[in-house]
Amino acid sequence: MHCSAAFSQAATSATAVPTISGSRHVGALHSSSSSSSCTLLIPSKPINLRFCGLRREAFGFSPSAFTRCSNSQRVRLPSRRRFKGSNVSASLGDNGIPKSFDYDLIIIGAGVGGHGAALHAVEKGLKTAIIEGDVVGGTCVNRGCVPSKALLAVSGRMRELQSEHHMKALGLQVHAAGYDRQGVADHANNLATKIRNNLTNSMKALGVDILTGVGTILGPQKVKFGTDNIVTAKDIIIATGSVPFVPKGIEVDGKTVITSDHALKLEFVPDWIAIVGSGYIGLEFSDVYTALGSEVTFIEALDQLMPGFDPEIGKLAQRVLINPRKIDYHTGVFATKITPAKDGKPVTIELIDAKTKEPKDTLEVDAALIATGRAPFTNGLGLENINVVTQRGFVPVDERMRVIDANGNLVPHLYCIGDANGKMMLAHAASAQGISVVEQVTGRDHVLNHLSIPAACFTHPEISMVGLTEPQAREKAEKEGFEVSVVKTSFKANTKALAENEGEGLAKLIYRPDNGEILGVHIFGLHAADLIHEASNAIALGTRIQDIKFAVHAHPTLSEVLDELFKAAKVKDHASNPGVPRNFASSERTNQHSDRPSKPNLVKKFADVYMTFVSWFLCLVYALQKY
Repeated sequence: MHCSAAFSQAATSATAVPTISGSRHVGALHSSSSSSSCTLLIPSKPINLRFCGLRREAFGFSPSAFTRCSNSQRVRLPSRRRFKGSNVSASLGDNGIPKSFDYDLIIIGAGVGGHGAALHAVEKGLKTAIIEGDVVGGTCVNRGCVPSKALLAVSGRMRELQSEHHMKALGLQVHAAGYDRQGVADHANNLATKIRNNLTNSMKALGVDILTGVGTILGPQKVKFGTDNIVTAKDIIIATGSVPFVPKGIEVDGKTVITSDHALKLEFVPDWIAIVGSGYIGLEFSDVYTALGSEVTFIEALDQLMPGFDPEIGKLAQRVLINPRKIDYHTGVFATKITPAKDGKPVTIELIDAKTKEPKDTLEVDAALIATGRAPFTNGLGLENINVVTQRGFVPVDERMRVIDANGNLVPHLYCIGDANGKMMLAHAASAQGISVVEQVTGRDHVLNHLSIPAACFTHPEISMVGLTEPQAREKAEKEGFEVSVVKTSFKANTKALAENEGEGLAKLIYRPDNGEILGVHIFGLHAADLIHEASNAIALGTRIQDIKFAVHAHPTLSEVLDELFKAAKVKDHASNPGVPRNFASSERTNQHSDRPSKPNLVKKFADVYMTFVSWFLCLVYALQKY
């Protein structure tokens, strides 16, 4: 790992003797101070604290070093994690001479990913700066997750108030439900402003420097921002996010042919709008526009709507979210040319067959929303200065988010997170990747399990998922030679859902019956986006079905949908879960009715105490020998 940033601060007049730094290595420092002389001890071999069975904190020293002083006082140099408030950090160059940096960590991009990384870096004691060329919060806060959820909150209430059947079932009467377009738009804009200010204030309060300007990498550990400001950092994270992707042949005017950036401003509500793409973005906007009175036409290049969802969930969602509403669709077609409305003429959309490329139809609508996904925002980053070539605009990285150059080598001290690397284009995935990177640069290896990251579509009802779809799981099973099982539960059997007259929904579990591993969970129904996290955490922690089915859920709650789902799964009797702590696994349940532990457990406890005593004694002998 990298040398401690404390060296340059704690010993400005001393001569540092370079060593390999790390949790079990120590360095050396000599000083000729008149008041006292300190000597930093260098063991001939690294201290193996794991052998001693102790954490390094038990000895009262940091990974930096021991020191011995003539006045019999022992001084502990601060470790990088403990050291805070410095203006300059340092590491040793190839020649052993300290090399100074302006920051421990510089993050290019102040979106959700950059913000999450910055907060975690400060918590770890790193002097951190974040560079932003636009506004803090990035796409999620200003043009994505946050304002879209404000609009969806409005559409959800409008949809409920307009459902006469739903209101009557609850014994309610509502007449002439309406909305103020500008008021709805202001709600979304005000929410984005509030969250953006919160993010900015949180970083400033914790001491993160916010540097304004476009960030460009000039070389290893060197970044330019603005016109000619240059800063250096021990480590750099690219977190520049993405922009709406617009296919060729589509002319966006920002008024009648728009992207999600324009749509969130809700400058007008068209009578008829075509939405190109039926993924997350397209589905959510169809929910908003139909609730506000628009007719919607989907244009999808693939043969089915919602191609990214589990097929069974997609079919149910289509039956509930599309078929009963003022929505029609064209599948298996490309929109090769879209012309904005001009001179009283409508928006024209030319469609061709996705397979044969022959002309299919021409649509004339009031507006068109391009929801064909997002493209990474990596132009102008200066990647050519460090020999990095993007792949379809994405920065190539390994499983630890370390940037890979054109020769397939890792670029030292450079990482890329979020939409810019294309691994999983979700705001919370970017934040998780940023936290993972900070863990690595502060000495703890960490690899993020992307299969444990949930996703959600905030329609009414919601769709959520984590892990593999059923086709993906069966493909994996065929390659690796294991069996796949599927169980499902309905919201119609859930008391809380029925109390709210929202029984339309389904939860689906895909798993391995031989060992109880959860492969994927998919939910369509009321508050599905909130329910998915129990399954997400189970996958992340390696919890198996045979153990999670013993978890207790409050009644009556929607969480019981998952409770019933896990209980319905059939795992073979011989399956065990080595990843779950034993106090939660079967051994604990075996003894839960006993008044006292069994004899083997007493022997084990005695052995543990004995080995701890021996470990302490050996470590004490080792320390006395060295002193």
